[in-house]
Amino acid sequence: MNIEFLFGGQTIAAVLYDTPETRELVSMLPLSLEIEDYSTNEKIAYLPRKLGGDRTDSFEDEAVGDICYYAPWGNLVLYHGEYAYSRGLIRLGKIEGGIGPLLKRGKYPLQIRRR
Repeated sequence: MNIEFLFGGQTIAAVLYDTPETRELVSMLPLSLEIEDYSTNEKIAYLPRKLGGDRTDSFEDEAVGDICYYAPWGNLVLYHGEYAYSRGLIRLGKIEGGIGPLLKRGKYPLQIRRR
């Protein structure tokens, strides 16, 4: 499943894995949200409702460019720096191309849509 994130005059292309959580996310598209910095390695955006998934499958191959869902808070996470798996984190997909737009600090209107 291919989607794109648009914010701050930039577009980020992404591919989502075929999971129940990503199918639920895609069913909500298009979305208008806000994206903001969280810590020094990620941007987050809160979904209008939590995804139904409660998988606790851990993973060990964390990488810059991962797109995840943090179930306890109900937010999407786009990683632009190194990170470590934590309980409640569900990997949804991967950014294609560069992460450059994520490095622009601040809070922006965000559009998420199919591409």
